[in-house]
Amino acid sequence: MLSLSKYSASYLIFLLTALVVKGQSRPAEDASKPVKTVVTLIRKGNDGQVFKQVDMNSVSRYLLGDYYGKATKEQLTEFNSLFQTVFSKIAFPRIRENFKELSSIAYETPKVEGTRAQVGSTIFIKHPLKMQEMKLKYILGKTTNGWKLTDVTILGDSMMESIRDDQVRPLLAAGGMEKLLGELRTKSRN
Repeated sequence: MLSLSKYSASYLIFLLTALVVKGQSRPAEDASKPVKTVVTLIRKGNDGQVFKQVDMNSVSRYLLGDYYGKATKEQLTEFNSLFQTVFSKIAFPRIRENFKELSSIAYETPKVEGTRAQVGSTIFIKHPLKMQEMKLKYILGKTTNGWKLTDVTILGDSMMESIRDDQVRPLLAAGGMEKLLGELRTKSRN
């Protein structure tokens, strides 16, 4: 007959617990995955894959404000497509340029509150005179497809807020969705 000492039983319980916990994903780790994926994709020039890690529905709602509810499904689809194209053309080359002298990236433990998460990072860039640090905070939302990016703050400034206030709102005020889409069409061709 098999007999377990109290130490053997404790060890068995520890092992089973470790196996069960290993199979479960932890929210904090899950939240950091899209951030690291986006950074890797941009560094490698796989721009077309980046927006699979972005919650474009939330981004569009935020950027368009009241116009989101007024826009047709076709306008929203076109906006999402054009925004991704223009953003990729403008932002990703700049980011890659900064990454040329990348030394390392330190990620903080994600802060998860329900369906929202923040992942802080410090990017260390080698410059001829001294090491530069750039602090970023990635904002994520939990969707049916997992954690997706909704914004990035650089030194405390929201990228989406800047785009909305400096570019999207003035175009919407000047001529609504058609004016905004027209400008995006032009920028996407250039």
